[in-house]
Amino acid sequence: MTTAEPMKLEPMVPRGQGDVREFPWGRIVWTVAGHLGNSDTLTFGIVTINPGTSNPPRVHPNCDEVLYLLAGRLRHELGDKEFDMKAGDTISIPTGIKHRANVVGDEPAVMAVSFSTPDRQITHLEA
Repeated sequence: MTTAEPMKLEPMVPRGQGDVREFPWGRIVWTVAGHLGNSDTLTFGIVTINPGTSNPPRVHPNCDEVLYLLAGRLRHELGDKEFDMKAGDTISIPTGIKHRANVVGDEPAVMAVSFSTPDRQITHLEA
């Protein structure tokens, strides 16, 4: 949802609601964040990455990220290492470390993500 005025959400966000952002590789549904008006300390959302794709390599210069894989499989690039992830796995991504999630297999990867700030910053990098 893109509006001139920031979206404001209640403390409890019903299933299927939130700030939906569509991308060529998938989508993010933000349910808790500073711009939503329901947290002063963190950001939380659900990310879906389509089969055969990956999100762009990036860093978050102002926060840590925790990613919990709910469904699917990922090969997650973190700095100069790669981690094969399956549903139930968690990865902790420190502030400023380059990372990228690549879907492995035929099903979408669905993950819960949390950031240690209500105003997550992102810098996209070259692949």
